[in-house]
Amino acid sequence: MLAVLCSKIMAKNEQKKKHIVILFDLYLRSIQCYYNQVSMTIENLEEKQAMLAAIVENSEDAIISKDLNGRITSWNKAAERIFGYTEKEMLGQLINIIIPDDRQHEEDMILGLLRQGKQLDHFETIRKTKSGKELIVSLTVSPIKNAGGSVIGASKIARDITRQKQNEERLQMIYSIGKTISAQLDAPNILQKVTDATTRLCGAAFGAFFYNKTDSKGETLTLYTLSGASKEDFADFGIPRNTAVFKATFDGECIVRSDDITKDPRYGKNYPHKGLPEGHLPVVSYLAIPVISQNGVPIGGLFFGHPRPGMFTSEHETLVAAIASQAAIALDNAKLYEEINLINNKKDQFIGFASHELKTPLTTIKGYLQLAESAEIPAQDIIPKISKQLTRLESIIADLLDISKIQAGKLDLYFSKTSLKDILKESIELIDFSDHTIQVDNPAEDITIVVDHQKITQVLINLLTNAVKYSMPGTTISVTAMLLGDQIQISVSDQGIGIPPEHRQKIFDQFYRISSADKIKAKGMGLGLYISKEIMEAHSGKIRVESEEGKGSTFYIQFPVNRGKLNKRWPGSR
Repeated sequence: MLAVLCSKIMAKNEQKKKHIVILFDLYLRSIQCYYNQVSMTIENLEEKQAMLAAIVENSEDAIISKDLNGRITSWNKAAERIFGYTEKEMLGQLINIIIPDDRQHEEDMILGLLRQGKQLDHFETIRKTKSGKELIVSLTVSPIKNAGGSVIGASKIARDITRQKQNEERLQMIYSIGKTISAQLDAPNILQKVTDATTRLCGAAFGAFFYNKTDSKGETLTLYTLSGASKEDFADFGIPRNTAVFKATFDGECIVRSDDITKDPRYGKNYPHKGLPEGHLPVVSYLAIPVISQNGVPIGGLFFGHPRPGMFTSEHETLVAAIASQAAIALDNAKLYEEINLINNKKDQFIGFASHELKTPLTTIKGYLQLAESAEIPAQDIIPKISKQLTRLESIIADLLDISKIQAGKLDLYFSKTSLKDILKESIELIDFSDHTIQVDNPAEDITIVVDHQKITQVLINLLTNAVKYSMPGTTISVTAMLLGDQIQISVSDQGIGIPPEHRQKIFDQFYRISSADKIKAKGMGLGLYISKEIMEAHSGKIRVESEEGKGSTFYIQFPVNRGKLNKRWPGSR
């Protein structure tokens, strides 16, 4: 058409030849440009297809395509890695092969949505691998349409979120455990909850929480709670205090994890058993986490075992350590709560004792004054009785003041040179031995000591008063003083009722009194020996008792000849 047009134009006007050449050149150029554009489009399409194929093959997510009958038409490398089946094994197979039996209905639901052209986004469910292991996955399923817009299949992206979900569950468990134990103020209950929860969390066959506790005598005991095992399983073997792996944890040194503890060179060292003793729980995998209080003091440790090797991971270490730190805080809170309750009980006990003991002499004094007013008894007969009650009242008030100072850490001591002989003499003269025989033996003779004269005298008066109080009239009370190296030891012995073994340490506690026999009715607040113990400890000394029921008791005090600097006050120093 263009050629015909050109010939006509050339016939009409020679001058237009030049324009025709130009038009033809533009035509050729336009064809070349179009050809180039088509070539570039084809090259881009191929490049894009190659890029998409590479993305699918190298994706971390399983990307699968299937037809509307559920038969698999493509299976990428991530699908092979996640589910364990090769592409060759899965092409042409029904997708149901990776769906657990109890979730087969989900595939019908998904296919129904696809036939309607709908997409399914982030559907969380369970799928299974070739080995039978179940995974938590997030599915996104999109319809595949042909050129006419009809749905012919589906693309499915499956992301393995098992680890993510496990971490969420573990974090939730840590939070839940922390919330539970923080609400608890009972140490045994806290320990049991922590042991049970951490045993489940790390998948241990059995777990234990060994911990230290100081009893009323100041002795440290190691106790434990168990999960997954009974106390009978441990009863015959005791606590393996000397094993290196146990000690490292219990002393708060480090976390110990072993895939096979029976082959660990640290196990069995300095322990009576070589390997596991007969009948012991089958511990192969081993994990131990120290539990350390907020002030850095080891409370105890969490210990876990499993009969199979390699069961515990570094992740388990992290998770259990997080709970262990929460447990330490909860235990500190429980201890504080226990101490507050103890203080409150002592306060109530203090008020009860004080009101009773103060009321008794005051009531007696009031009674004597009423008798004096009525002139039933001459005043000269009443005054000594009132004086005795006032002395008793003064002693009670002095004890209460001493208790207040001790508890406030302000038991001031004034050290000075004094004579041992003078202290013994002064103490004995202040006691009424009219119904007893007093015997003094002082091999130390008259040596000079550096003590708080008034406080040491107070201790001796308390011991002598108790000797008189708890022994029958006509018996002998003995006082002996001797020099033992750089120490002075003074003993006070009686022939009284004696002290049962279960009471011999408790008598030095506040307000502790032994129920005495009917024939000896003891009076007092139960503070004298407690105050005496505090005074002796402030002198870097000690007090102890030896006793036999029905034969009497001997109290010993012992302290350095030279405790402190002269004329120097020592505020409650020990």
